[in-house]
Amino acid sequence: MLQQPLVFIVLIVLLSACSFVENKEPDRPNIIFIMSDDHAYQAISAYGYGLNHTPNIDRIASEGAIFNRAYVSNSICAPSRAVMLTGKHSFINGKVDNMQPFDWKQDNFAKQLQQAGYQTAMVGKIHLHGLPQGFDYSNVLPGQGHYYNPDFIENGNKKRYEGYCTTITTEIAMDWLKNKREKDKPFLLLYHQKAPHRSWMPEKKYFKLFDEKEFTPPGNFFDDYKGRKAALVHEMGIYEHMDMAYDLKMLDEEGELGGNLRQNAEWVMSRMDSVQRADWDAYYNPIIEDFKKRKMMEKELAVWKYNRYIKDYLRCIQSVDDGVGEVLDYLEQTGLDENTIVVYTSDQGFYLGEHGWFDKRFMYEESYRTPLLIKYPNGIDAGSKVDKLVQNIDFAPTFLDYAGVDIPNDIQGVSLKPLLAGNTENWRDALYYTYYEYPAEHNVKRHYGVSTERYKLIHFYYDIDEWELYDLQNDPSEMNNLYGNEEYEAVQQMMHRRLEELRVQYGDSDALNEQHLTRYLEKVKN
Repeated sequence: MLQQPLVFIVLIVLLSACSFVENKEPDRPNIIFIMSDDHAYQAISAYGYGLNHTPNIDRIASEGAIFNRAYVSNSICAPSRAVMLTGKHSFINGKVDNMQPFDWKQDNFAKQLQQAGYQTAMVGKIHLHGLPQGFDYSNVLPGQGHYYNPDFIENGNKKRYEGYCTTITTEIAMDWLKNKREKDKPFLLLYHQKAPHRSWMPEKKYFKLFDEKEFTPPGNFFDDYKGRKAALVHEMGIYEHMDMAYDLKMLDEEGELGGNLRQNAEWVMSRMDSVQRADWDAYYNPIIEDFKKRKMMEKELAVWKYNRYIKDYLRCIQSVDDGVGEVLDYLEQTGLDENTIVVYTSDQGFYLGEHGWFDKRFMYEESYRTPLLIKYPNGIDAGSKVDKLVQNIDFAPTFLDYAGVDIPNDIQGVSLKPLLAGNTENWRDALYYTYYEYPAEHNVKRHYGVSTERYKLIHFYYDIDEWELYDLQNDPSEMNNLYGNEEYEAVQQMMHRRLEELRVQYGDSDALNEQHLTRYLEKVKN
């Protein structure tokens, strides 16, 4: 008689426990934010351009989402990273160019996650002067850093590491994941590589990668810049402006090759120890000797330079991909992968011969657009593709949203979480862009602009007053400036309206541009 009530009580307890488990809030996700420097979307095989194979970065896309319209708000290193941290445009966070200081005292998403109980770490390149704030642990490169035997600043203390920078950055990140974090807390790790930033120095194991391959330059490699005055005065041509010694590794003993950057080449090479230098010379000296024998001219030389550049650039990326694989494998082996958001992106895009160029800065697609891949098994369907317009101002609110932290009202970006859940209603239809670093290296004029899914309007200003309009559907390579074309008059007017609306929305103005210009010219003068 006593057994039936006992069974009944046990059932109630079990059902209550099951109900509690079902209604329990899932653990807050860990976040690993991987950023490389100058990694063009064209050089990630998941995007389908066929230049190289990045199997580990591709895993993020196949297990999560790939973004086909991800852009930056200012295509240059330090300002892009400031935007990433703050969720605010450059003219709001103050870091408009590489020369202006960054105020670490202002709020950033790492500080907000830290306050919410996350343990936070930053490893690798940040390119923002001063001790990173918002991080329990930091071990970062000073400035650009070196490819070989780099210095790092660990929690404010500078020390030199022996080896290859990409590998070292991965080792430091993995050491923090395995040994330094508290295992019972959610974590944020910013794992940021220097590569493949100029001067594209690969590690020994990839010296010969692509030796047997001849790369064909993009179709507009020999662009004449007709109708595009701002593009015409660039100083970022592979043929005209790449330094033979610094960029293309033609540091010959006779001192016959290289221009005003030859001393830079000697400086970065001086970081190597005797074994590293011997390995380097054993590979590159025969290339130098062969080059001197061939006596190439004009177009043949231009294509040769393109191949020298693209091969070393892609070799550097291969080491980055290796590091991504180590992180993903660790997450799987420890069971952390299910509840960890992994993001792969770059601080901006990069020219891989399009328009005959290297570098970035312009609002044209190759430097304006950036790769973006995100995986999170608990919240993102594998194999997702996102075609909506997103921007690097969106990273901060996205991470806060997934962590269940209120997004501050002054953040200008929008969380990608609803978009990744398939909700595309009321999504933005246009993006705003600014670029300030002129007069400076590469001679890219100051400009701002607006882009939609189909059209782009750019205004170049200061010592030039030029407008450019592009129809990206009919002219994806941006070769035909349509500004002033009668057939596009209505489109032109519409884009001008959207531009002014976004400038008001985000708080930009000509007066702000004048202030930034004055401060910049004072810095240059001093």
